Amino acid sequence: MDVSKVVKRYILDNAISHNGKAIAKSVLGKILADYPELRSMVLQLKHEIEIQIGTINKMPLKKQKKELEKLGIVKKKEKEFRKHDLAELIGARTGHFVVRFAPNPNGALTLGHARPAILNYEYAKKYKGKMILRFDDTDPKHKVPEKKFYTWIKEDLKWLGIKWDKVVVASKRLNIYYNYAKKLIEMGKAYVCTCGEEWKTFRNKSEACPCRSLPKREQLKRWKKMLAKNGYKEHEAVLRIKTDLNATNPALRDWPAFRIVDKPNHPLKKAKVWPLLDFQSAIDDHLFGVTHILRGIDLQTSEKRQKYIYQYFKWDYPITITVGKFYLSGVVLSKSEIKKGIKEGKFRGWDDTKLGTIRSLRRRGFQPEAIRKLIVEIGAKSADITISFENLAAYNRKLIDPEANRYFFVPNPMRIEIENPPVKTKKIPLHPMKNRGFRTFKITKTLYIDKKDYEKYKGLEVRLKDLFNIKLGKKIKVTGKEVKSIPKIQWVTRNHIEVRVLMEDKMVKGYGEQNLKNVKPGTIVQFERFGFVRIEKNDKKSIVAVFAHK
Repeated sequence: MDVSKVVKRYILDNAISHNGKAIAKSVLGKILADYPELRSMVLQLKHEIEIQIGTINKMPLKKQKKELEKLGIVKKKEKEFRKHDLAELIGARTGHFVVRFAPNPNGALTLGHARPAILNYEYAKKYKGKMILRFDDTDPKHKVPEKKFYTWIKEDLKWLGIKWDKVVVASKRLNIYYNYAKKLIEMGKAYVCTCGEEWKTFRNKSEACPCRSLPKREQLKRWKKMLAKNGYKEHEAVLRIKTDLNATNPALRDWPAFRIVDKPNHPLKKAKVWPLLDFQSAIDDHLFGVTHILRGIDLQTSEKRQKYIYQYFKWDYPITITVGKFYLSGVVLSKSEIKKGIKEGKFRGWDDTKLGTIRSLRRRGFQPEAIRKLIVEIGAKSADITISFENLAAYNRKLIDPEANRYFFVPNPMRIEIENPPVKTKKIPLHPMKNRGFRTFKITKTLYIDKKDYEKYKGLEVRLKDLFNIKLGKKIKVTGKEVKSIPKIQWVTRNHIEVRVLMEDKMVKGYGEQNLKNVKPGTIVQFERFGFVRIEKNDKKSIVAVFAHK
């Protein structure tokens, strides 16, 4: 390996990435990251970088690019986005494939919910099939739906680029579920139980309760009384599906299919008798011809329960693919935890930046393509998956970095006075790699820098990024315009705009360059040496931005 050529190639690559001026530390770090076998030659590498960097930094940008072309482009070790083929599904036939995404509209979509939505949609495309969006909203007591979430879920899915072929709202299909319940009673496969809490004693002993053996006529009479306005009250009766009383798992023994809710808290339907999810989902999966189900590992008992219904009606059960739980480290994904946090004031809403909801990620500037690519690459694995936030950010960074214009932002601003600044105006590119034009600055003796930078480098020479060099102290002295291997700090002029950046755990206040006043809300930009942000509000006098990631 020719170390001299390696160093030259990496210096050129770094220089081109920084508008013609390479940074020695960055060059060394990149070489060692890509060639860990050279760690024993750190001193030699540093010396070689010092020899070459000055000459290269004096080259025009065009010449730097030509020189790099001669040596060969640096191959990025960072994982590139590429097309990932989803694993084949057993029994899947092109043109005869139906899946469903079935959220409960009792909360906004999280990244955990987005996973099955994306996988279902991608598989539907793969097999030229259909995807049904089904709102499983038949719990008006514990996991109560809210009207706004029906709309929010559709909005989030559209933003993710997901299209569905049909929308089904389970709460509008109660009569269909009632009819199938009646059929099961007539077949002797279901019964109305009035034993209340005592029933658990029979279940735990694998014994039938007295209600189980009552004749069909009595069962149908009880079912009619369940549905009647002045019939049974809540907790007085439930409809149970007959199963194996000796099943190893007690949850499979004569499981409940319908219950009474005296005061249903439902935004769309005011009914008395409601199907439990295992019954409702089983019926709908059959009636809509679902061929494959992507099911969470925690719902395996549901499959075993539902198969009793399919067996009784002589239906073929859909092919099930078990998918493990999905976690995003350091981010809240649990709907119940989010609801509790909002109620207690811990979170400001469903788009709070601490949350892993789609609305929060969208607010922060994450791109739907980044989320889709991450989910597709993970695939439908049965093992639980924990993804670091940095991993998701890496996918997003690759999409937004080439597009985000650069601007200066100074948190904790401190005023400094510079005697006789050597330049009066300065033009700095909006993007280091793309020809998008320039930002123009009027330079006076008054500038603002980060107070932390001042305290950290007091008494030392630093470079005001893309401007000139100064020595920090009680009096600020200009030391020249030559680009050196010295710390670079951000700055803004007297003409600046107030900026507030909403972070995950705090609000950072500071000054941004005046050019930010022209940036439209919704735009993603990079505050140099700070991170990527999405501009949320801009009234030309002040800006609110939401932090995405570094």
